[in-house]
Amino acid sequence: MSTFAVGDEDFLLDGRPVRLLSGALHYFRVHEEQWEHRLGMLRAMGLNCVETYVPWNLYEPEPGRYGDVAALGRFLDAVGRAGMWAIVRPGPYICAEWENGGLPHWLTGPLGRRVRTDDDAFLAPVDRWFRVLLPQVVARQIDRGGPVVMVQLENEYGSYGSDLGYLRRIEELLRDCGVGVPLFTSDGPEDHMLTGGSVPGVLATANFGSGAREAFEVMRRHRPAGPLMCMEFWCGWFDHWGTEHTVRDAADAAATLREILECGASVNLYMAHGGTNFAGWAGANRAGDLHEGELRPTVTSYDYDAPVDEAGLPTEKFWRFREVLGAFTEGPLPEVPEPPRRIAGPAAAEPVAWAPLGEVLEVLGDAEAVAPVPPTFEELGVDRGLVRYRLEIPGPRRPYPLSVSGLRDRAVVYVDGVRAGVLASEDAVLPEPVAGPAVVELWVESLGRVNYGPRQAEAKGITGGVRHERQYVHGVRARGLRLAAFGTEAVRRLPLRPVGGAEAAGPGLYRAVVTVSGEPGDAALSLPGWTRGFVWVNGFCLGRYWAAGPQESLFVPGPVLRVGGNEVWVLELEGGAGTGVVLA
Repeated sequence: MSTFAVGDEDFLLDGRPVRLLSGALHYFRVHEEQWEHRLGMLRAMGLNCVETYVPWNLYEPEPGRYGDVAALGRFLDAVGRAGMWAIVRPGPYICAEWENGGLPHWLTGPLGRRVRTDDDAFLAPVDRWFRVLLPQVVARQIDRGGPVVMVQLENEYGSYGSDLGYLRRIEELLRDCGVGVPLFTSDGPEDHMLTGGSVPGVLATANFGSGAREAFEVMRRHRPAGPLMCMEFWCGWFDHWGTEHTVRDAADAAATLREILECGASVNLYMAHGGTNFAGWAGANRAGDLHEGELRPTVTSYDYDAPVDEAGLPTEKFWRFREVLGAFTEGPLPEVPEPPRRIAGPAAAEPVAWAPLGEVLEVLGDAEAVAPVPPTFEELGVDRGLVRYRLEIPGPRRPYPLSVSGLRDRAVVYVDGVRAGVLASEDAVLPEPVAGPAVVELWVESLGRVNYGPRQAEAKGITGGVRHERQYVHGVRARGLRLAAFGTEAVRRLPLRPVGGAEAAGPGLYRAVVTVSGEPGDAALSLPGWTRGFVWVNGFCLGRYWAAGPQESLFVPGPVLRVGGNEVWVLELEGGAGTGVVLA
């Protein structure tokens, strides 16, 4: 068995200096049948190590009910078979442009700003979670014959808080759970972030995208000894809905990578391969330097302009990085794996049947809650999906403005069954005044919980109230429709009707069957004419689509498709039926 340690200047493998050439690959953003290919691409680029986060909320949807936690162990086994080391970042907070930064909604809802502090109400669930998760890591540490060489303590905590007692509690918990490999923290190379997020006696690393020499000079002011490492070299970036696609020049990124390595440092490419935010797990940010402005939801693709693109293909950045990394490795680099198979040719179909959104809610929705004021998503137990709020405005009364305060994030509003507008700001007013009596329905969708900054842990839904003129409208019926409810058997219970019948097709769930000929492979799914919603292929949720762009199609992993008919369900939330669904 080998040992891995933090030396005075270098990382030490069995006492010998070693440099970590790592790349981020989040296993939960890649179909499991494609892990091996993506790891092969990282090896061929010149990397010897893989880094991954672990999203708590993916595995514990409600307290004490756990999903496929063993997926992490299977991934680490795949890393070992690929001949690479592994760095694991279990959180509990991970950022990662992931819903709520990986924290469960059932925890952040009641605790709010108490999360990520030395508060037993937060740390007790963390303790329970780590004792379920960490055996997957402990059994695969390098001194037990596995690939794991380091484990992160929290994540970029200096960008959020300064509670050293909390960080010490996480350190103690990791050790008590059996983590024996070196621990580390990672923060921006700024004094206030390093003083807030570092822990005495624990390796500190830096996250940045440029200015390596300056960043490492700051690190040395704080830590005169120990190996230097850029734990997140931001070689690309992510996109938000309604903005321009972000790219980084390959030559510029390669030059910064070379600069990092010439400083004698280890590096972790963030991201080496980004993957996809399947199943609506994309997070959101707040605009502005202090991250307190308008909501900016992250797109479904997590391509990240990475050297290995979302479909697993090498980009220009891959070849430039391979050239740089090759100069810092011994011996020839492995051959680049063959590209994944694509479908033989385009395949398209029109939606043939559908059910209106109200009927979908009746069959798949949660029980209705009745309250004086609108309950939040968290109070209703809704993580990803939408909530219908129904209110009655008393009458008779003349028309007044109808406003919503604390709206998070987007509402399609109906008055007496007629669509009256779409509200998209926290404090919004319908375009036209409303007279009473009237029945008002607000279909509110969460566009992703904030994953970074001081607005993390904020509630979703209508967090303030609904007012008619200055008067709050009390007496609210609220019913959640969770994405998790759209199982293959569940949707078959829906009473469908033909598309194109007497009733105009509006928001609802649509069914199409796309025939794929030849051997299935990866594909891109486009939805011409559709507005906003979610899509499933053969029961696998690809994630959110939105005509706002910049993402124009959704990645479909080849293992999801089959020869012949492929069932596609489109949950359209804002418009009507598009012209079809296209695989290419």
